[in-house]
Amino acid sequence: MKNTSNSRFGFLVHDVARLMRWNFDRRSQGLGPTLAQWSVLAHLQRGEGVTQTTLAQLMNITPITLARHVDRLESKDWVIRKDDPKDRRAKRVYLTDKVAPVLSSLQKLGRKVRKQALTGISAEEEAQLIDVLTRIRENLTESGGPSDGR
Repeated sequence: MKNTSNSRFGFLVHDVARLMRWNFDRRSQGLGPTLAQWSVLAHLQRGEGVTQTTLAQLMNITPITLARHVDRLESKDWVIRKDDPKDRRAKRVYLTDKVAPVLSSLQKLGRKVRKQALTGISAEEEAQLIDVLTRIRENLTESGGPSDGR
């Protein structure tokens, strides 16, 4: 079977994402949150005060799965739920001041993992890669696929 770049594209994208997650998760052990919890925190950092339903949609996970993550984060005083003033059934999620040092450590770690992943890649190549991946995401989002809101 001919091994063309088109036949390997999806595998490579998936494999690179998996390896980056694994590398990050391995290095972050001992810092506190699991990779799933870190994902919740990262989404909240981009836009806190969203409803749990919206956050679950942004993360492409079920509301009950998100609720479990938020329960654990809330038990560590890293997030707080507040009633939505427009919908008494909904809760909005916010970061607390207590999580700031954890987020700072995780962001530094994220930069290290990115630096490792991009070793030997020029700034121009990195910019091209980001541009191409962004266009691919837009193509797939425009075709009705799931969107993470970025």
